[in-house]
Amino acid sequence: MAFEDRIIVVTGGAQGIGRAIVDLFDQEKGWQPVAVDCDQEALSELPESVWSFAADVSEPRDLAAFFDWLHDRSDRVTALVNNAGIGFRHPLAEATFDEWQRVIAVNLTGAYWMVKTLLPLLQANRGAAVVQIASTRALMSEPNTEAYSASKGGLLALTHALAVSLAKDRIRVNAISPGWIVAEPWKKLALRHQPQLTEEDHQQHPSGRAGSPPDIARAVRFLVDPSNDFINGANLVVDGGMTIKMIYAEE
Repeated sequence: MAFEDRIIVVTGGAQGIGRAIVDLFDQEKGWQPVAVDCDQEALSELPESVWSFAADVSEPRDLAAFFDWLHDRSDRVTALVNNAGIGFRHPLAEATFDEWQRVIAVNLTGAYWMVKTLLPLLQANRGAAVVQIASTRALMSEPNTEAYSASKGGLLALTHALAVSLAKDRIRVNAISPGWIVAEPWKKLALRHQPQLTEEDHQQHPSGRAGSPPDIARAVRFLVDPSNDFINGANLVVDGGMTIKMIYAEE
């Protein structure tokens, strides 16, 4: 492919997992990463080589403006990574309707609407790929995470629904469900820090460690590779084996 044809759009691309994805493709020859994020300060810390656009993925007007901006620069999109996500953790009795609506709007509706918005550019690139960043919280839960878990479960269902609907356009749609990812070192400078994890934290994972954003970025690179075009509608769990480990309370 020509350089200008290999565009990858990453929502929530200025921090955390999104930032790692953007950085990886910024270093990959022939790729142009495009970071979409609502945090202008975080966007300003990206390398100059990265295209960036400030937008809230839950706002259709923002997405329409993003489409126009991107279409001025490229007539096609090779890959879209729906990574933008938020959450809150309140007991059910304390949660508000607006909090629930906001999480669903960003995590689920935003992903759907981004695919819809970029559809003409994805269709123009036969063999395009969409990757949804879901979560192992779609498969299991901690207390007081109903909105986040529901949004990520919905994202998995959206993934296989889109994979079937877009098959005629040769657009593959897959999901990645990260487990425990230590994202704090990948935040913007004002929030960046190194959390103190214990050996017990790491040993909960059969792989012997908690994850880091580059673990997910490499999985994205695998899924958008056109040679992996037989992988479609799948959910790739990247969690160091944590969700397959049986844990019993000690006697």
